[in-house]
Formats: sequence, structure tokens, C-alpha cells
Amino acid sequence: MPEKSSVKVGIVMGSDSDLPIMNKCAEALELFDVNYEMVVSSAHRHPEKTARYAKGAEEAGMKIIIAGAGGAAHLPGVLASMTLLPVIGVPIAIEPMHGVDSLYSIVQMPQGIPVATVSVNGAFNAGLLAVEILALSDSEIREKLNNYRQELAAKVEEKDRQLREKTAQNKRSDEGASK
Repeated sequence: MPEKSSVKVGIVMGSDSDLPIMNKCAEALELFDVNYEMVVSSAHRHPEKTARYAKGAEEAGMKIIIAGAGGAAHLPGVLASMTLLPVIGVPIAIEPMHGVDSLYSIVQMPQGIPVATVSVNGAFNAGLLAVEILALSDSEIREKLNNYRQELAAKVEEKDRQLREKTAQNKRSDEGASK
């Protein structure tokens, strides 16, 4: 476990094959300078490690755990059952069901042990959800999140402007061609 308070978010995956997807969590957290760690721990192949991680995360200073899992996707639920920290589950798409099995497994947690769930392979949004949770008690992160949202809105406005300009040009070209 890391030193207390150095890591805010633990990113856990059942296999290193999940890393290409779970790297998107890291990308989102890095946008907001949120410290994180990534670990491989399997609810089925190494349940003792998974239990130690879940039980020690809060003491290590973590605030949130993001867990990615494919197939039966028990990892997020197992972690959530062993900690009071919020757990965000990322269903990972694998064959043959392309992540639908993972999604159902994570989203159908029994009453009493909730796991927030994002879309299949939605690791970037899992990172953003963690940022939103942290922003509730961290004004610096909140300000960065607000700026990020404003940048998103500005990009939409710019794309709208470009589309309207292109549409107007096409309309003028069509009118000129019909004369």
C-alpha cells in the first residue's frame, strides 16, 4: 500500500489484459492531477490479495476504488463488500458477449452493497466520476472540473459554428449551381 494520502484513487483490474481499457481511467485522473495507483488483483484467482487491498485502501488514504472486470465481473462487487469506500465498476468487453455479461454482473449488485457502474469499456467516465466525487470536498479539483466542463461546452459551440458555416457554404454553392 502507498503512503497515507498520496493516492486518492485505486484502479484495480482482474488481469493485465484489461490495461488498455483501464488506462483511460488514468488519463481522466491525470487531467485533474489526481494521484492514483494501478494494480492487478483477481477476485477469483487471488481472493486474499483482493481482500487485503479492499480492507487496506481507506487506511492508505484512498478515497475511491475503480475496478474493471470482464466476464463474470465479480471484482467490483467483491471490493465493495470489503470497504466503505465508493467503488466504481467498469465492465470490460470480452468475447463472446462483448461486455454485456460484465455489465449485468456489475450493475446487478444486491441491495446493501452498491457499485456505481459506467458503460462497457467506459473507463474514462469512471475516472471522471471519481473526479466528481473528489470535487465534493476538494475546491481545487472542483475548479479544474468546472474549467473542464466549460472547455467541453466551448468545443461544442465551435463545432456548431463550423457546421453552420459549412452548411451555409453548401447552400450558397447549390443556389449558384441552379442558376
